[in-house]
Amino acid sequence: MTIHDQAAETFYSGAITRIVRLMPILAIGVLPLVLWRWPWRVAAGYAVGAVLSIYNFWSLSRSVNALADRITVGQSHESGGRIVGLLLLRYLLIGAVAYAIFKGSLAALYGLFGGLALPVAALGCEAAFELYIALRRGF
Repeated sequence: MTIHDQAAETFYSGAITRIVRLMPILAIGVLPLVLWRWPWRVAAGYAVGAVLSIYNFWSLSRSVNALADRITVGQSHESGGRIVGLLLLRYLLIGAVAYAIFKGSLAALYGLFGGLALPVAALGCEAAFELYIALRRGF
């Protein structure tokens, strides 16, 4: 493996870390725009959705890494059943919050869905950043 390949591997391996760090920045940056454009219930739903999506993405990446370590190396400290159970628990939590918000305010539910889409925005930003770096450095 050449030095160039090692540099590219190091850069691309940091994508998850960059995405997890970017999501709160995007959430906080977009919140004033949501407050300005829509009623406070939509903004509250967006904030709840953003927090859930940040936690979900972080937890999902952690669970996938633990499951991969358990399968490939066998050195994960978590049991396979616990990892899968936590995966399911996250989606039950999101469903319960969405149901509670739906019963309270339909406008807040729209905000919740917007907040839950936060990882998509972060992934788009990461893709643009990787494209820029690839063109700039020739990765």
